[in-house]
Amino acid sequence: MLQIRPERPEDLPAVHSLYVRAFPTEAEAEAVDKLRARGAYLLSLVADFDGAVVGHIFFTPVTIEKEDGTFFDAVGLAPMAVQPELQRRGIGSLLVRAGLEALKQLGFAAVIVLGHAEYYPRFGFLPASRWGIRYATDVPDEVFMALELQPGALSGQSGMVCFQEEFQEL
Repeated sequence: MLQIRPERPEDLPAVHSLYVRAFPTEAEAEAVDKLRARGAYLLSLVADFDGAVVGHIFFTPVTIEKEDGTFFDAVGLAPMAVQPELQRRGIGSLLVRAGLEALKQLGFAAVIVLGHAEYYPRFGFLPASRWGIRYATDVPDEVFMALELQPGALSGQSGMVCFQEEFQEL
């Protein structure tokens, strides 16, 4: 039976292995390990299928640096992985939905993602440019997205998103 649950210490080797298998390099696995080691994350969930970790999603703090030099705190969705042979079966969607609901219940206001333009809109993500939110490098508008967990949370929050330093290595 598949369940979405918080990551536990005994899951760490399986989560690392999952990222190694799901991505072309070990960069994502190493980023997750480094972020976790320094406590720079807000939520870490696994998809557990009969005791085996088959998916993982990670949420980290991000800030939006506004034009006036102030900051708005948000959440970054990244990375996420599903065991390659189990992809396109809804496991990733379950992880995203569970993560967004948990973040909303925890009182977080908004989530930012740099991801697949055809995937994340199904969860309500819209181009971040809608709110004047920018990424540090040029990326297509449709892949840099934001989602308000609290209605109106991003109104007036335009600026540059600052992700955790480990993401600069990806």
